[in-house]
Amino acid sequence: VQLQASGGGLVQTGGSLRLSCAASTRAFSSYDMGWFRQESGKEREFVAAITWKGTSTRYSDSVKGRFTISRDNAKNTVYLQMNGLKPEDTAVYYCAAERTDRRTVVPTTKYTDWGQGTQVTVSS
Repeated sequence: VQLQASGGGLVQTGGSLRLSCAASTRAFSSYDMGWFRQESGKEREFVAAITWKGTSTRYSDSVKGRFTISRDNAKNTVYLQMNGLKPEDTAVYYCAAERTDRRTVVPTTKYTDWGQGTQVTVSS
């Protein structure tokens, strides 16, 4: 599946952004979705994930309570609402997808399809 992430930009500390990731598949409602980020010179890290049905989510400790992942299966889109942004949130954010058998109750940790990334920069 092709994934198109958008919504990144430059924001001040404490500000908010909402990232979107549109998927090019009619089977979107069968996919667990995740957001990851990668700072320059560092490994990619997990940020948040949501199950195919949207009933279960998971977050990294560094964003828990500040970021919210959600999805709209009718629009084939997953979102990442980011509030209380900090300079350490600066990174390229990637969305990812993994097809499921629609029986998963917690988000998968393995993803096959990846989007191109969108840059988020938080100024201090």
